[in-house]
Amino acid sequence: MDFTIILILVVLFLALALLVVMSLTRRGRHGLNQEKYRVEWLKVENSLDRNNLMTYQMAIMSADKLLDNALRDIGIIGETMGDRLKLAKSKFTNVDQVWKAHKLRNRIVHETDVKITLMTAKKALYIYKKSLKELGAI
Repeated sequence: MDFTIILILVVLFLALALLVVMSLTRRGRHGLNQEKYRVEWLKVENSLDRNNLMTYQMAIMSADKLLDNALRDIGIIGETMGDRLKLAKSKFTNVDQVWKAHKLRNRIVHETDVKITLMTAKKALYIYKKSLKELGAI
């Protein structure tokens, strides 16, 4: 009888320990797959080519898309990225900078003669990276 009780207690302890380990190793906070986001972020950063102006624009568009995906993955609803940014403003320490980066992305997509410098691209990418960190994506 004593052996049965000890066995049950050991099984319960192991089950509890397993639950604790599983909860501690879950995908980032809010269910974000941090590894996926880190890999994608590295692709964005590595896509910048000092000698190719088009890579500046592509990196900004990719970073914006990555942030939008993170907002969706944490459950922020809305038809557009702008809608989601409005609802998520409390998640960012400087939402005005996030908006500025997103507006730059919109200019790239909707205007034909947008010229982006390397410095501008790096500033925008810094904002996107900080935002992704604040969401717990990277």
